[in-house]
Amino acid sequence: MTARDATTAPRVLTVEHEDGTGPGYLGDRIVAGGVRLELVRPYLGELLPATLSGYQGLVVLGGSLGPFDDERATWLPAVRRLMAEALADAVPLLGVCLGGELLADVAGGRVGRAPAGPELGIQTVRLTPDGRSDALFGDLPELAPAVEWHWEEIVELPPGSTLLCGTDRFPHQAFRVGESAWGTQFHPEVLLASASEWARHGADDLRRAGVDPERVIADVAEAEPRLRSVWGGLADRWARYVIAQARRPGEAPSRSSQ
Repeated sequence: MTARDATTAPRVLTVEHEDGTGPGYLGDRIVAGGVRLELVRPYLGELLPATLSGYQGLVVLGGSLGPFDDERATWLPAVRRLMAEALADAVPLLGVCLGGELLADVAGGRVGRAPAGPELGIQTVRLTPDGRSDALFGDLPELAPAVEWHWEEIVELPPGSTLLCGTDRFPHQAFRVGESAWGTQFHPEVLLASASEWARHGADDLRRAGVDPERVIADVAEAEPRLRSVWGGLADRWARYVIAQARRPGEAPSRSSQ
């Protein structure tokens, strides 16, 4: 994006919850698609805006926090309010892992600790029939690799939402609320560099869960070309959606404009 493009590009508020959990590859592709991500890191004391006024989109990222850890992360109520505003005003919204869990909760679903333990490393997500017609997920293969790293799960989807893909253990891997809000349980932003850092930093947690950290790293390395292709394409489509929405104030863009 050129300097001139950056001044006219749609602005997307992007919430990072802790160090090492930034927008990553997903963010790189969204920015390359002509959208400006404005990162706020409330864990460093940076203030979230009171409203989404002046923004044309919202991205809420993941982290080791649980979706109800308000005492540990005092900014979570403000994030929920911004997500509720995005839903009410049809502002394009993308929630990743913790962000997806927060979206499910805000929209009326149910999130809880996964009783069978976490899902970690490369897993295969399966596209649903509704996913095949979705503006973001419709071009995905029926089966795709995804990086998983979660101890919570989306137990029930929000009323009226659309299930887009799942795994055998965790069926609610991606969903859409209305026409402009998407949530994922997995991490489309993560490639080998981030996965390696997470696996080595959290090696003890992985071993306690019965997962070999080095196996996780090797699996992500093998899957990286497909991760780039599949989730880079999704990021491109979300960027186009944001741009189309920004050009039609108050009017959601048609699927044909994607």
